[in-house]
Amino acid sequence: MSTEPRPDADPPARPSAHSPRRVPALSPSRAGDYKQCPLLYRYRAIDRLPEVPTQAQVKGTVVHAALENLFDMPAGLRVPESAEFLVDGAWGALCEESPELRDLVPDDQVDKFLSDANKLISTYYTLENPTAFTPESCELRVEVDLLADDESDNGVLLRGFVDRIDVAPDGRVRVVDYKTGRSPGESFESRALFQMKFYALAIYRLRGVVPARLQLLYLADGQSLVYTPDEAELNRFAKTLKAIWKAIQKAGATGEFPPKKSRMCQWCDHKAHCPEFGGTLLPYPGWPTTPGETSHAEAVAE
Repeated sequence: MSTEPRPDADPPARPSAHSPRRVPALSPSRAGDYKQCPLLYRYRAIDRLPEVPTQAQVKGTVVHAALENLFDMPAGLRVPESAEFLVDGAWGALCEESPELRDLVPDDQVDKFLSDANKLISTYYTLENPTAFTPESCELRVEVDLLADDESDNGVLLRGFVDRIDVAPDGRVRVVDYKTGRSPGESFESRALFQMKFYALAIYRLRGVVPARLQLLYLADGQSLVYTPDEAELNRFAKTLKAIWKAIQKAGATGEFPPKKSRMCQWCDHKAHCPEFGGTLLPYPGWPTTPGETSHAEAVAE
């Protein structure tokens, strides 16, 4: 997710020649970037060009933090009134960490910003009763190495953050991901299912158990998207991820990351450096060699 570049914005800052650039791992967002537009993947994962955050993205971060903190409380206290205080606290903590966010949300807009965040939390309560269960984990960082199938395959390292994992008394695993936008139409549902399969595969490889249920909770319209995976499907999906990674590595060796124009371009920050929009392609910096990380912000933006 990104925004239209501001007309008065300076060109994105280039990484320092002396600072190590990190080898990308594959996350749902980066895999989606490459499928959408290889050049977008390059600018985000290799060049790591900065992008201007939007209020919607920051609001998503606040809501995710509030829900994470909600489950740190005793079950009986996870009531809507508590959640309102958690939204205010999450916003304050985020501003303390990144003071520049106060420019993104000026003082005269803060009340509405927090009110909108609280509406999303209120919608969450129409989908679940958080006083009735306790998750096994929240905001869990996962890392899985899909080993090579043959000598021509280097395998692929998967990384990401899972919003919540619930485990039933009988051992069944449910994976839950919060979305602060609206549920997708048919044209965007495949991207949501891709993310769900990604997390299902990660949990399956980490625990040896196929999750019984994966659920996306859309807090803007109170809808839920449910996916029930099976082992054979996840093994096929692993091959899909390896094929994507193999294509990325091939492009990384040659520097050939062609732009792919689509209606998604209207939200891209990098038109000034995209030939499809008359921009000048930045010199390819080469494939990085330092092990990389998947940021929590990338996960929230999924």
